Amino acid sequence: MSSTYSVSEAQSRLPGLIKKAEEGESIHIRRREETVAMLVSRERMEAIVETMEMLANPEAMRAVSAHRAGRTKLVPLSALDD
Repeated sequence: MSSTYSVSEAQSRLPGLIKKAEEGESIHIRRREETVAMLVSRERMEAIVETMEMLANPEAMRAVSAHRAGRTKLVPLSALDD
């Protein structure tokens, strides 16, 4: 879910908008009908950064491609103890 606010509205409502972001809502901030900023929770931002890091990692992307192509075998974590 997301909400949109003008810059001046966002400035006057910042504490409440931070609370909404912490609860999982994306807040869009607009200036003259254009979104110029977004407010998201730290947890969501960390997930976005982690995804970007994985997408930038060639080895990780090869592993994802191999999995999608059915060339990987999933095993329970207990099998790694051997």
